[in-house]
Amino acid sequence: MPKIVDHEQRRRELAAAVWQVIAEHGVDEVSIRTVAAAAGWSAGALRHYLATRGELLAFACEQVIDEVTARIQSLQLPADPVGAVRAILLETMPVDERRHTEASIAFSFLALGLGDRELARVQRRHFSSMHDLCRQMIEGLAARQALAPTPENVTTLARRLHAVVDGLSVHVLAGHLTADEMVAELDAYLSGLTGQACEPAGATEPDIGRTPRLP
Repeated sequence: MPKIVDHEQRRRELAAAVWQVIAEHGVDEVSIRTVAAAAGWSAGALRHYLATRGELLAFACEQVIDEVTARIQSLQLPADPVGAVRAILLETMPVDERRHTEASIAFSFLALGLGDRELARVQRRHFSSMHDLCRQMIEGLAARQALAPTPENVTTLARRLHAVVDGLSVHVLAGHLTADEMVAELDAYLSGLTGQACEPAGATEPDIGRTPRLP
């Protein structure tokens, strides 16, 4: 009887292997050979699923987007809307080893996408996903009247929040900030945005607008 192969499970193994290579050696070391070795596969078996380095990287980045989406949707969020926004945003930022690896993969596409159309498509998905998430956060805070008085509209505030989140993440990846310093800066920004201190503690589900989701 022929062996039944769980292709989805094998693709998850490949994603884990790509992340392992990046975490241990950096994005530049991702190749068919290094990922196959990390997964315990032959290079030929790996090419059955993903034939080139570009496909490996694109697959890994899209897996990051899907993983973060799933985590956000399963969060037990604090009742305070500002604390809820804080918790959601931190799922996308390099606060621990796993999220540091995820951010390394995602931000590597800023340069990689310049010379590869497929990688550029994935980079646009990552960027637009984060922008849409930040807009949802601002719209939710506005609906709860949790924003400090400002002449700026929702679009401007969403762009600014996106820039702050991405900028802080890049500073951690570059070694200019620690994860703790990044979180402190995010808290300071959210406090200024809302006029209230962040309250990350708590476990009840808040009503801050639509269910947060990365497209």
